[in-house]
Amino acid sequence: MDIEKIRKETPGCDGMVHLNNAGAALMPAGVVGAIAHYLNIETKFGGYEAQDGRRNAIEKAYKSVAQIIGAQARNIAFMENATVAFMQAVSAIPFERNDTILTTCNDYASNQIQFLSLQKRLGVQVIRAPDQAAGGVDVAVMSDLIDKHKPKLVCVTHVPTNSGLEQDVKAIGDICRSVGTIYLVDACQSVGQMPVDVVDIGCDFLSATSRKFLRGPRGSGFLYVSNRLLEQGLEPLFIDMRGASWTGPDSYQAVDSAKRFETWEFAWANVLGTASAAAYASDVGLETIRLRVQNLVRRLREGLARINKVTVLGGNEELCGIVTVTIDGVDPFKVVAALRVQGVNTSAQGREYAVIDYDNKNVTGALRLSPHYYNTEIEIDQAVSAVRRIVR
Repeated sequence: MDIEKIRKETPGCDGMVHLNNAGAALMPAGVVGAIAHYLNIETKFGGYEAQDGRRNAIEKAYKSVAQIIGAQARNIAFMENATVAFMQAVSAIPFERNDTILTTCNDYASNQIQFLSLQKRLGVQVIRAPDQAAGGVDVAVMSDLIDKHKPKLVCVTHVPTNSGLEQDVKAIGDICRSVGTIYLVDACQSVGQMPVDVVDIGCDFLSATSRKFLRGPRGSGFLYVSNRLLEQGLEPLFIDMRGASWTGPDSYQAVDSAKRFETWEFAWANVLGTASAAAYASDVGLETIRLRVQNLVRRLREGLARINKVTVLGGNEELCGIVTVTIDGVDPFKVVAALRVQGVNTSAQGREYAVIDYDNKNVTGALRLSPHYYNTEIEIDQAVSAVRRIVR
Protein backbone atom coordinates (compact mmCIF):
# COMPACT_ATOMS: atom_id res chain seq x y z
CA MET A 1 0.00 0.00 0.00
CA ASP A 2 1.44 3.35 -1.07
CA ILE A 3 0.38 5.40 1.95
CA GLU A 4 2.09 8.55 0.72
CA LYS A 5 0.21 8.41 -2.59
CA ILE A 6 -3.09 7.68 -0.87
CA ARG A 7 -2.60 10.61 1.50
CA LYS A 8 -1.79 12.93 -1.40
CA GLU A 9 -5.09 11.83 -2.93
CA THR A 10 -6.87 12.67 0.34
CA PRO A 11 -6.91 16.46 0.79
CA GLY A 12 -8.29 16.22 4.33
CA CYS A 13 -5.12 14.56 5.59
CA ASP A 14 -3.34 17.93 5.60
CA GLY A 15 -3.21 19.58 9.00
CA MET A 16 -5.23 17.16 11.11
CA VAL A 17 -5.40 13.62 12.42
CA HIS A 18 -8.73 12.15 11.38
CA LEU A 19 -9.74 9.29 13.67
CA ASN A 20 -13.47 9.58 13.13
CA ASN A 21 -13.83 7.22 10.19
CA ALA A 22 -16.63 5.30 11.90
CA GLY A 23 -18.51 8.60 11.73
CA ALA A 24 -17.49 9.92 8.34
CA ALA A 25 -14.18 9.17 6.62
CA LEU A 26 -12.16 11.57 4.51
CA MET A 27 -13.08 11.35 0.84
CA PRO A 28 -10.42 10.83 -1.84
CA ALA A 29 -10.06 13.67 -4.33
CA GLY A 30 -11.49 11.45 -7.06
CA VAL A 31 -14.71 10.98 -5.11
CA VAL A 32 -15.06 14.72 -4.58
CA GLY A 33 -14.33 15.22 -8.27
CA ALA A 34 -17.03 12.78 -9.34
CA ILE A 35 -19.60 14.62 -7.21
CA ALA A 36 -18.47 18.06 -8.36
CA HIS A 37 -18.45 17.00 -12.02
CA TYR A 38 -22.05 15.84 -11.85
CA LEU A 39 -23.17 18.97 -9.99
CA ASN A 40 -21.46 21.03 -12.67
CA ILE A 41 -23.49 19.28 -15.36
CA GLU A 42 -26.64 19.71 -13.28
CA THR A 43 -25.89 23.41 -12.88
CA LYS A 44 -25.40 23.94 -16.61
CA PHE A 45 -28.15 21.76 -18.05
CA GLY A 46 -30.72 21.07 -15.31
CA GLY A 47 -31.42 18.24 -12.88
CA TYR A 48 -33.39 15.84 -15.07
CA GLU A 49 -31.21 16.58 -18.08
CA ALA A 50 -28.04 15.84 -16.11
CA GLN A 51 -29.45 12.48 -15.07
CA ASP A 52 -30.32 11.66 -18.68
CA GLY A 53 -26.86 12.66 -19.83
CA ARG A 54 -25.09 10.54 -17.22
CA ARG A 55 -27.37 7.51 -17.41
CA ASN A 56 -24.55 5.15 -18.45
CA ALA A 57 -22.38 6.29 -15.53
CA ILE A 58 -25.30 5.80 -13.16
CA GLU A 59 -25.86 2.24 -14.39
CA LYS A 60 -22.15 1.52 -13.97
CA ALA A 61 -22.47 2.75 -10.37
CA TYR A 62 -24.60 -0.29 -9.55
CA LYS A 63 -21.85 -2.57 -10.86
CA SER A 64 -19.11 -0.77 -8.89
CA VAL A 65 -20.99 -1.09 -5.61
CA ALA A 66 -22.06 -4.66 -6.30
CA GLN A 67 -18.45 -5.64 -6.94
CA ILE A 68 -17.23 -4.76 -3.44
CA ILE A 69 -19.76 -7.07 -1.80
CA GLY A 70 -19.67 -9.94 -4.30
CA ALA A 71 -23.09 -9.21 -5.79
CA GLN A 72 -24.62 -8.41 -9.17
CA ALA A 73 -25.89 -5.00 -10.24
CA ARG A 74 -29.54 -6.18 -10.18
CA ASN A 75 -29.22 -6.88 -6.45
CA ILE A 76 -28.27 -3.28 -5.53
CA ALA A 77 -30.64 -0.48 -4.59
CA PHE A 78 -29.27 2.97 -3.84
CA MET A 79 -30.57 4.74 -0.75
CA GLU A 80 -30.20 8.08 1.00
CA ASN A 81 -28.42 6.35 3.89
CA ALA A 82 -28.04 3.00 5.64
CA THR A 83 -30.98 3.60 7.97
CA VAL A 84 -33.35 4.09 5.04
CA ALA A 85 -31.89 0.93 3.46
CA PHE A 86 -32.52 -0.97 6.69
CA MET A 87 -36.07 0.36 7.00
CA GLN A 88 -36.92 -0.51 3.39
CA ALA A 89 -35.73 -4.06 4.00
CA VAL A 90 -37.67 -4.50 7.23
CA SER A 91 -40.80 -2.96 5.70
CA ALA A 92 -40.82 -5.68 3.03
CA ILE A 93 -41.35 -8.46 5.56
CA PRO A 94 -45.07 -9.24 6.14
CA PHE A 95 -45.01 -9.37 9.92
CA GLU A 96 -48.03 -10.62 11.83
CA ARG A 97 -48.83 -10.58 15.53
CA ASN A 98 -46.60 -12.95 17.54
CA ASP A 99 -44.01 -13.26 14.76
CA THR A 100 -40.45 -13.26 16.10
CA ILE A 101 -37.52 -11.00 15.25
CA LEU A 102 -34.24 -12.47 16.47
CA THR A 103 -31.34 -10.07 16.91
CA THR A 104 -28.33 -9.52 19.16
CA CYS A 105 -27.43 -7.37 22.14
CA ASN A 106 -25.00 -5.40 19.98
CA ASP A 107 -27.27 -4.37 17.15
CA TYR A 108 -27.30 -0.68 16.26
CA ALA A 109 -29.52 1.61 18.34
CA SER A 110 -31.74 2.68 15.41
CA ASN A 111 -32.33 -0.97 14.52
CA GLN A 112 -33.28 -1.80 18.09
CA ILE A 113 -35.68 1.15 18.24
CA GLN A 114 -37.35 0.10 14.99
CA PHE A 115 -37.83 -3.44 16.27
CA LEU A 116 -39.36 -2.12 19.49
CA SER A 117 -41.65 0.10 17.43
CA LEU A 118 -42.81 -2.96 15.47
CA GLN A 119 -43.33 -4.77 18.75
CA LYS A 120 -45.50 -1.94 20.03
CA ARG A 121 -47.48 -1.47 16.83
CA LEU A 122 -47.83 -5.02 15.44
CA GLY A 123 -47.30 -7.24 18.46
CA VAL A 124 -44.21 -9.00 17.15
CA GLN A 125 -41.80 -10.55 19.63
CA VAL A 126 -38.23 -9.20 19.80
CA ILE A 127 -35.67 -11.69 21.13
CA ARG A 128 -31.97 -10.97 21.61
CA ALA A 129 -29.45 -13.78 21.56
CA PRO A 130 -26.93 -13.42 24.41
CA ASP A 131 -23.22 -12.73 23.94
CA GLN A 132 -20.56 -15.32 24.55
CA ALA A 133 -18.00 -14.64 27.28
CA ALA A 134 -15.30 -13.60 24.79
CA GLY A 135 -17.64 -11.07 23.16
CA GLY A 136 -20.01 -11.22 20.24
CA VAL A 137 -23.25 -13.09 19.88
CA ASP A 138 -23.25 -16.73 20.94
CA VAL A 139 -23.88 -18.46 17.62
CA ALA A 140 -24.75 -21.79 19.23
CA VAL A 141 -27.45 -20.18 21.37
CA MET A 142 -28.70 -18.23 18.37
CA SER A 143 -29.01 -21.52 16.48
CA ASP A 144 -31.11 -22.93 19.31
CA LEU A 145 -33.30 -19.81 19.34
CA ILE A 146 -33.85 -20.07 15.59
CA ASP A 147 -34.87 -23.71 15.99
CA LYS A 148 -37.20 -22.88 18.90
CA HIS A 149 -38.89 -19.66 17.74
CA LYS A 150 -38.77 -19.96 13.93
CA PRO A 151 -38.15 -16.20 13.56
CA LYS A 152 -39.49 -14.40 10.53
CA LEU A 153 -36.35 -12.24 10.55
CA VAL A 154 -32.82 -12.61 11.92
CA CYS A 155 -30.85 -9.38 12.07
CA VAL A 156 -27.18 -8.91 12.99
CA THR A 157 -24.95 -5.84 12.97
CA HIS A 158 -21.63 -6.99 11.48
CA VAL A 159 -19.46 -4.45 13.33
CA PRO A 160 -21.26 -2.63 16.17
CA THR A 161 -20.81 1.13 16.32
CA ASN A 162 -19.72 0.99 19.97
CA SER A 163 -16.77 -1.42 19.76
CA GLY A 164 -14.25 -3.08 17.48
CA LEU A 165 -16.20 -6.32 17.74
CA GLU A 166 -16.73 -8.30 14.54
CA GLN A 167 -19.77 -10.57 14.70
CA ASP A 168 -19.63 -13.98 13.03
CA VAL A 169 -22.19 -13.14 10.35
CA LYS A 170 -21.17 -16.05 8.14
CA ALA A 171 -21.86 -18.70 10.80
CA ILE A 172 -25.26 -17.15 11.44
CA GLY A 173 -25.91 -16.99 7.70
CA ASP A 174 -25.21 -20.70 7.34
CA ILE A 175 -27.88 -21.42 9.96
CA CYS A 176 -30.44 -19.07 8.40
CA ARG A 177 -29.82 -20.48 4.94
CA SER A 178 -30.35 -24.04 6.16
CA VAL A 179 -33.83 -23.23 7.49
CA GLY A 180 -34.85 -20.53 4.99
CA THR A 181 -35.08 -17.67 7.48
CA ILE A 182 -34.78 -14.13 6.13
CA TYR A 183 -31.41 -12.75 7.21
CA LEU A 184 -30.57 -9.03 7.35
CA VAL A 185 -27.00 -7.85 7.97
CA ASP A 186 -26.23 -4.27 8.94
CA ALA A 187 -22.81 -3.72 7.35
CA CYS A 188 -22.66 0.01 7.99
CA GLN A 189 -19.28 -0.18 9.78
CA SER A 190 -17.74 -3.06 7.83
CA VAL A 191 -18.13 -2.19 4.13
CA GLY A 192 -14.95 -0.40 3.15
CA GLN A 193 -12.71 -1.62 5.95
CA MET A 194 -12.73 -5.37 5.26
CA PRO A 195 -13.83 -7.87 2.61
CA VAL A 196 -17.60 -8.38 2.64
CA ASP A 197 -19.10 -11.09 0.43
CA VAL A 198 -22.87 -11.48 0.53
CA VAL A 199 -22.75 -14.93 -1.05
CA ASP A 200 -20.29 -16.16 1.56
CA ILE A 201 -22.29 -14.54 4.38
CA GLY A 202 -25.53 -15.97 3.06
CA CYS A 203 -27.61 -12.89 3.81
CA ASP A 204 -30.86 -11.90 2.11
CA PHE A 205 -30.50 -8.19 2.84
CA LEU A 206 -27.40 -6.13 3.55
CA SER A 207 -27.59 -2.44 4.38
CA ALA A 208 -24.62 -0.09 4.19
CA THR A 209 -23.60 3.54 4.05
CA SER A 210 -21.20 5.49 1.87
CA ARG A 211 -19.83 8.01 4.37
CA LYS A 212 -17.99 5.72 6.77
CA PHE A 213 -15.14 3.34 5.92
CA LEU A 214 -16.11 3.29 2.25
CA ARG A 215 -14.98 6.94 2.12
CA GLY A 216 -17.92 8.21 0.10
CA PRO A 217 -20.23 11.20 0.62
CA ARG A 218 -22.80 11.71 3.34
CA GLY A 219 -26.39 11.28 2.22
CA SER A 220 -25.79 8.07 0.28
CA GLY A 221 -26.10 4.38 1.05
CA PHE A 222 -27.27 1.15 -0.52
CA LEU A 223 -29.22 -2.04 0.06
CA TYR A 224 -28.39 -5.51 -1.23
CA VAL A 225 -31.38 -7.78 -1.91
CA SER A 226 -30.86 -11.47 -2.68
CA ASN A 227 -32.25 -13.17 -5.76
CA ARG A 228 -34.21 -15.44 -3.45
CA LEU A 229 -36.22 -12.55 -2.05
CA LEU A 230 -36.63 -10.89 -5.44
CA GLU A 231 -38.03 -14.14 -6.85
CA GLN A 232 -40.38 -14.41 -3.87
CA GLY A 233 -41.74 -10.99 -4.81
CA LEU A 234 -40.82 -9.20 -1.60
CA GLU A 235 -41.13 -5.46 -1.95
CA PRO A 236 -41.06 -2.47 0.42
CA LEU A 237 -44.26 -1.44 2.14
CA PHE A 238 -44.22 2.01 0.56
CA ILE A 239 -43.16 1.14 -2.97
CA ASP A 240 -43.29 4.07 -5.40
CA MET A 241 -43.10 4.80 -9.11
CA ARG A 242 -39.34 4.21 -9.16
CA GLY A 243 -39.85 0.64 -7.96
CA ALA A 244 -43.09 -0.16 -9.75
CA SER A 245 -45.29 0.76 -12.70
CA TRP A 246 -48.91 1.76 -12.18
CA THR A 247 -50.56 -0.63 -14.63
CA GLY A 248 -54.24 0.08 -13.96
CA PRO A 249 -56.53 1.97 -11.59
CA ASP A 250 -56.17 -0.80 -9.00
CA SER A 251 -52.93 -2.54 -9.98
CA TYR A 252 -49.18 -2.07 -10.21
CA GLN A 253 -46.17 -4.14 -11.28
CA ALA A 254 -42.90 -4.11 -9.31
CA VAL A 255 -39.65 -4.03 -11.28
CA ASP A 256 -37.71 -7.30 -11.33
CA SER A 257 -34.57 -6.02 -9.60
CA ALA A 258 -33.60 -4.50 -6.26
CA LYS A 259 -34.52 -1.11 -7.73
CA ARG A 260 -38.04 -1.88 -6.49
CA PHE A 261 -36.71 -0.77 -3.10
CA GLU A 262 -35.62 2.62 -4.41
CA THR A 263 -37.68 5.81 -4.46
CA TRP A 264 -37.91 8.31 -7.28
CA GLU A 265 -35.81 11.20 -6.00
CA PHE A 266 -32.02 10.86 -5.69
CA ALA A 267 -28.97 13.00 -5.24
CA TRP A 268 -27.33 11.35 -8.24
CA ALA A 269 -24.11 13.24 -7.59
CA ASN A 270 -23.79 11.31 -4.33
CA VAL A 271 -24.56 8.03 -6.06
CA LEU A 272 -21.69 8.62 -8.48
CA GLY A 273 -19.51 9.63 -5.53
CA THR A 274 -20.37 6.34 -3.84
CA ALA A 275 -19.47 4.44 -7.00
CA SER A 276 -16.13 6.26 -7.17
CA ALA A 277 -15.45 5.40 -3.50
CA ALA A 278 -16.28 1.74 -4.14
CA ALA A 279 -13.93 1.63 -7.12
CA TYR A 280 -11.18 3.28 -5.06
CA ALA A 281 -11.56 0.72 -2.27
CA SER A 282 -11.44 -2.11 -4.81
CA ASP A 283 -8.24 -0.70 -6.30
CA VAL A 284 -6.57 -0.48 -2.89
CA GLY A 285 -7.80 -3.98 -1.97
CA LEU A 286 -10.19 -4.81 0.86
CA GLU A 287 -7.95 -7.46 2.43
CA THR A 288 -5.01 -5.05 2.29
CA ILE A 289 -7.20 -2.42 3.96
CA ARG A 290 -8.26 -4.86 6.68
CA LEU A 291 -4.67 -5.76 7.58
CA ARG A 292 -3.61 -2.12 7.62
CA VAL A 293 -6.52 -1.13 9.87
CA GLN A 294 -5.81 -4.03 12.25
CA ASN A 295 -2.17 -2.94 12.64
CA LEU A 296 -3.14 0.67 13.34
CA VAL A 297 -5.84 -0.38 15.81
CA ARG A 298 -3.42 -2.64 17.65
CA ARG A 299 -0.97 0.25 18.03
CA LEU A 300 -3.75 2.59 19.15
CA ARG A 301 -5.19 0.18 21.74
CA GLU A 302 -1.78 -0.57 23.20
CA GLY A 303 -0.88 3.11 23.43
CA LEU A 304 -4.15 4.12 25.07
CA ALA A 305 -4.00 1.19 27.52
CA ARG A 306 -0.71 2.55 28.89
CA ILE A 307 -2.32 5.85 29.96
CA ASN A 308 -3.35 6.13 33.59
CA LYS A 309 -7.13 6.51 34.12
CA VAL A 310 -7.89 5.32 30.56
CA THR A 311 -9.79 2.05 30.12
CA VAL A 312 -9.94 0.44 26.69
CA LEU A 313 -13.30 -1.27 26.34
CA GLY A 314 -13.55 -4.78 24.92
CA GLY A 315 -11.04 -7.58 24.61
CA ASN A 316 -7.78 -7.74 22.71
CA GLU A 317 -9.40 -9.87 20.03
CA GLU A 318 -11.35 -6.84 18.83
CA LEU A 319 -9.21 -5.40 16.06
CA CYS A 320 -11.72 -3.78 13.75
CA GLY A 321 -11.42 -0.07 13.04
CA ILE A 322 -13.26 1.11 16.17
CA VAL A 323 -11.68 1.65 19.58
CA THR A 324 -13.79 2.85 22.51
CA VAL A 325 -12.34 4.04 25.80
CA THR A 326 -13.42 5.69 29.02
CA ILE A 327 -11.41 8.20 31.02
CA ASP A 328 -12.07 8.26 34.75
CA GLY A 329 -14.11 11.29 35.74
CA VAL A 330 -14.07 12.90 32.28
CA ASP A 331 -17.06 13.47 29.99
CA PRO A 332 -16.18 11.87 26.61
CA PHE A 333 -17.94 14.68 24.73
CA LYS A 334 -15.62 17.21 26.37
CA VAL A 335 -12.65 15.04 25.37
CA VAL A 336 -13.80 15.18 21.74
CA ALA A 337 -13.82 18.98 21.89
CA ALA A 338 -10.41 19.11 23.58
CA LEU A 339 -8.87 16.73 21.04
CA ARG A 340 -10.30 18.72 18.16
CA VAL A 341 -8.47 21.80 19.43
CA GLN A 342 -5.29 19.73 19.17
CA GLY A 343 -6.10 18.73 15.59
CA VAL A 344 -7.39 15.22 16.34
CA ASN A 345 -10.88 14.24 15.18
CA THR A 346 -12.76 11.65 17.25
CA SER A 347 -16.34 11.14 18.42
CA ALA A 348 -18.20 10.31 21.61
CA GLN A 349 -21.18 8.18 22.52
CA GLY A 350 -23.66 8.31 25.35
CA ARG A 351 -25.37 5.33 26.96
CA GLU A 352 -28.29 5.59 24.51
CA TYR A 353 -26.04 4.57 21.62
CA ALA A 354 -25.59 1.05 23.02
CA VAL A 355 -27.74 0.61 26.12
CA ILE A 356 -27.20 -3.11 26.65
CA ASP A 357 -23.48 -3.16 25.93
CA TYR A 358 -22.66 -0.05 27.95
CA ASP A 359 -24.81 -1.18 30.88
CA ASN A 360 -23.02 -4.53 30.86
CA LYS A 361 -19.67 -2.70 30.87
CA ASN A 362 -20.95 -0.39 33.63
CA VAL A 363 -20.19 2.79 31.67
CA THR A 364 -22.39 5.71 30.71
CA GLY A 365 -20.61 6.46 27.44
CA ALA A 366 -17.27 6.35 25.70
CA LEU A 367 -14.76 8.17 23.54
CA ARG A 368 -14.57 6.53 20.10
CA LEU A 369 -11.46 6.56 17.93
CA SER A 370 -11.65 4.95 14.50
CA PRO A 371 -8.53 4.88 12.32
CA HIS A 372 -8.48 3.98 8.64
CA TYR A 373 -5.79 2.81 6.26
CA TYR A 374 -4.72 6.31 5.23
CA ASN A 375 -3.77 7.16 8.82
CA THR A 376 -0.11 6.79 9.78
CA GLU A 377 1.65 5.32 12.78
CA ILE A 378 2.85 8.82 13.62
CA GLU A 379 -0.75 10.05 13.69
CA ILE A 380 -1.73 7.21 16.01
CA ASP A 381 1.07 8.19 18.39
CA GLN A 382 0.04 11.85 18.17
CA ALA A 383 -3.50 10.94 19.16
CA VAL A 384 -2.30 8.87 22.10
CA SER A 385 -0.11 11.75 23.26
CA ALA A 386 -3.04 14.16 22.94
CA VAL A 387 -5.22 11.94 25.13
CA ARG A 388 -2.38 11.66 27.64
CA ARG A 389 -2.13 15.46 27.85
CA ILE A 390 -5.86 15.73 28.49
CA VAL A 391 -5.70 13.15 31.27
CA ARG A 392 -2.80 15.01 32.91
